[in-house]
This record gives sequence, C-alpha cells and structure tokens, in this order.
Amino acid sequence: MDISSLNRRIVIQRPGTTQDSIGQPIAAWSDVDHVWASIRMQTGLGSIRAGADASTIPVSIRVRYRTDLDASMRIVHGATVYAVKAVMPDEAGHQYTDMVCEVAK
Repeated sequence: MDISSLNRRIVIQRPGTTQDSIGQPIAAWSDVDHVWASIRMQTGLGSIRAGADASTIPVSIRVRYRTDLDASMRIVHGATVYAVKAVMPDEAGHQYTDMVCEVAK
C-alpha cells in the first residue's frame, strides 16, 4: 500500500449513549480514533452504469489495517459524515482495511 495516498484526516466514531442534564440516556457518537485515510468516490458515470441512486453514491475509504471496525460506525471528514456499510480488511497482506460508505442522511 502506498501510504502517500492516505492524505485525508478522518475521525472514526462508534455509536453509544450519554446522559442529558437530568440523567436520561441519549444516543451519542464517541470518537474511536483520528487516522489518515484515502477517500475515493465513484464517478458519476460509474454510478449511472451501476444503476445507483444518485443520492446514495458509494464511497470507498481506506485506512491502515485494523480489526476494530464494523458497519455500525461512521466516518467524519470535515463537515461530511459517512455511514459505514461494509468493512473489508486485507486479510492476506494485513496492509489496509477498506470501508464501503455512503454520505449519512
């Protein structure tokens, strides 16, 4: 893996709960890690060929190999939030983990 392609700083978050001012549990996201990643969006033409809905174009996010990622998480890059749909680690080489994501609504 060419680490120079990991040129975007992202935040990996997991769902959890916290308490509001009166002690009631509320849904919240907690940071797992801040890492460098490569973010690749499918081109518009590729989306049309794949028959994808234009509002849910898949995004591939690659990070260094890790085993603590799952489809319940989300990725934050700047003001954009991506919902993780699938996690595909490189089990053969242990060099990277790819996440198939889409922009969260």
